[in-house]
Amino acid sequence: MTTLSKPKGIVLLSGGMDSLVLAAFATRESEISLLHVNYGQRTEQKELACFHEVADHLKVKERMVVDIGYLRSIGTSALTDPSIDVPPADPERAGVPVTYVPFRNAHFLCIAVSWAEAIGATNVYIGAVWADSSGYPDCRPAFYEAMNEAIRRGTKDESRIRVKAPFVNLKKKDIVLIGKSLGVPFEHTWSCYRDGEKACGRCDSCALRQKAFAEADVPDPLAYEIRPTG
Repeated sequence: MTTLSKPKGIVLLSGGMDSLVLAAFATRESEISLLHVNYGQRTEQKELACFHEVADHLKVKERMVVDIGYLRSIGTSALTDPSIDVPPADPERAGVPVTYVPFRNAHFLCIAVSWAEAIGATNVYIGAVWADSSGYPDCRPAFYEAMNEAIRRGTKDESRIRVKAPFVNLKKKDIVLIGKSLGVPFEHTWSCYRDGEKACGRCDSCALRQKAFAEADVPDPLAYEIRPTG
């Protein structure tokens, strides 16, 4: 009996918990390669280290690291501009937070699609979350629908590349539970917006992560300066 081979896929792996779970999840349907993007963020070295630790855990040899540090020059984000303070977590904050990096995910996807077309991959995975997130506009489901139409029109007809964001409508606690079921190494991830030996425990990303683990009733192995409350 002939066993059908899996299609090739590229997973955008930041080093955070969502993309870790996504990478493990994607192995079920694709032979994955891993892509990491340095974009001038405060936590660049920490995230890169996590990327390689996760890639080693998943035994993925084909991996690429690219640099688009020009996003630091564009500025306006607390993640890339050291003159802008990372604000404390505020679940009631209205509007798009200052940690938003303008149109960042589009840059990531363009790189991933270029690589996919070059190596014959048909699936591009991104761990975007909209339903339970900071409210970044480039995490909205409609954005990925539009990107897929642009990809269809802007690549070779036979490429058949499609962006998949399977977690976009999930709660973060659901992602934690999926990760637990897959046995992923959450200790090899970094979610904090600040750089340090320990996660700060004060930013939006720390608060969202801690809330997710608490709601899932799963211990978070990450060390924090302070534990978010509330």
